[in-house]
Amino acid sequence: MRHTNAGLIVKPLTAAILLWSALSYGADATTSSIKMIDPAAFNIDQTEIAEIKTQMQAAVDGGHIPGALLLVGNNDGVGLLETAGSQGPDDATPIDAQTLFRIYSMTKPIISVAAMTLVEDGLLRVEDPVSKYIPEFADMQVIDSATGAVIAARNTMTVEHLLTHKSGLIQAIFSPGTALGKQYTEQIPSNGSLTALQVAQRIGKLPLFFEPGTKWHYGHSTDVLGAVLEVAAGQTLDVLLKERIFDPLGMDETSFYVPADKAARIAEPIHGAMADNTVVRPFLSGGGGLNSTTEDYLRFANMLLNGGEYRGERIIEEATLDLMTEKRIDESVSREHFFFGNRGNWSMGFHLQPITADNPDGPHNFGWRGIGGTLFLVDRENDFFVLYMEQKMNGPRGAPFDNNTAQRMVYEAVLD
Repeated sequence: MRHTNAGLIVKPLTAAILLWSALSYGADATTSSIKMIDPAAFNIDQTEIAEIKTQMQAAVDGGHIPGALLLVGNNDGVGLLETAGSQGPDDATPIDAQTLFRIYSMTKPIISVAAMTLVEDGLLRVEDPVSKYIPEFADMQVIDSATGAVIAARNTMTVEHLLTHKSGLIQAIFSPGTALGKQYTEQIPSNGSLTALQVAQRIGKLPLFFEPGTKWHYGHSTDVLGAVLEVAAGQTLDVLLKERIFDPLGMDETSFYVPADKAARIAEPIHGAMADNTVVRPFLSGGGGLNSTTEDYLRFANMLLNGGEYRGERIIEEATLDLMTEKRIDESVSREHFFFGNRGNWSMGFHLQPITADNPDGPHNFGWRGIGGTLFLVDRENDFFVLYMEQKMNGPRGAPFDNNTAQRMVYEAVLD
């Protein structure tokens, strides 16, 4: 198997060979992945950069966020890297590419890529029933939202349904006031005291919001997918991601929990509080548990832009990535709960958004965002990726700059 070292017997080696092995395994994390190049390579001029910087600073000065970072790059290098503000309301440390952010749902694409590496290795199939790995998902029932009555599900939930959010699973925060949302709140502790598998087992005992495959609805699908990967690979999710993605890419700053000696680099919001990500808990959330830096996530985005390979390390085959970025919401799937309405689509792990609004069936970028304000997108048509990092949960609306503004201003510059 390409990504694992199971069964490998290591004999005593000389110190020199061990040192060579350590330095040669995967992308070198000690070598910066940020090489600055002329922004003109992306059709971005200094006037446009100044306007972006002004808007970012306005969001800081207006008390919306402590700080933010915006980056545009490709395989040749980074043409735009702008920052404003600091890591937190009580922290004067400027935000930079080494600041640690809770990336929340930007965890999902990483888990989805990891899932497809298991598919490539024959450990998993997208058509597999989820119940093959978590028996609690056998004999599922569907709840009637109006009456609360439940009936036996006609369709079988598959791994592909988890990847595409067509599983029938929801999440309380995205289904407020529903009877099923209340059951999720009762069954899933918010303190992270259960493992991913234990959470998935509890979810498997709850009814579905709809028949698998018939609607798109955001929820705990990727958390359950993470548990499926643990069972399929026989590894905990942190070890699996380290072996298959983080070590090969040199993403040594990306983890479910932040070591205490790195705590001074964690970004914090002005309004409200985010969970203390230095406290290690049993729950490894495939749906939103990772922390990362801009430089680390750049390596993941660059790998996707480059067809699954980064600095000689192939994470996933290009044909598999092409399969992952195909549209999965067709006419048979309800968009009632789709965040973007009739615009764009969803794939096996990423949003798909048209590059130009007047051509909805034309080229799409792909990526996703985190509820704490982060965003990444990959545009293979125009050969660039975007990373935007901030930490915001609550506070006043109408920020002069956020992830939507970042995306809009970058595209206005690049496509001008």
